[in-house]
Amino acid sequence: MKKITRKNPELMPKPVGNYSHITRVPKGAGLVVTSGQVGIDMDGNIPAKLNDQITNTFANIKKVLESEGLTEESVIKVNIWATEEIDWDYLDPQWDELFGTAYPSMTVAYISALGLPELKIEIELWYAEF
Repeated sequence: MKKITRKNPELMPKPVGNYSHITRVPKGAGLVVTSGQVGIDMDGNIPAKLNDQITNTFANIKKVLESEGLTEESVIKVNIWATEEIDWDYLDPQWDELFGTAYPSMTVAYISALGLPELKIEIELWYAEF
């Protein structure tokens, strides 16, 4: 079976975080894109603190993967939008737990608002499916 490959070219600066500059998907793979996952829990509650929303968001990401029979290695691109500065010391361990070392390509943006005023973070994932 063909595999997703990830690399950081030697001619470029190293990534500033745990992600890959390039994620290549083999021909013939399907593409699965999710809506942005947010920090809402199963009861519809959105915590006030960003770190609590991060925890819920990662739980929701794992549920999305499971629901589609995908693994973290299937993730090729992650877009993160946040309305306040991310506590990377809090987010990184959850990121590493999810991805191990199969780091997808990633974009992070700080924005003024998300779809609901109480949301502080939204994470969108793109997957390859074989």
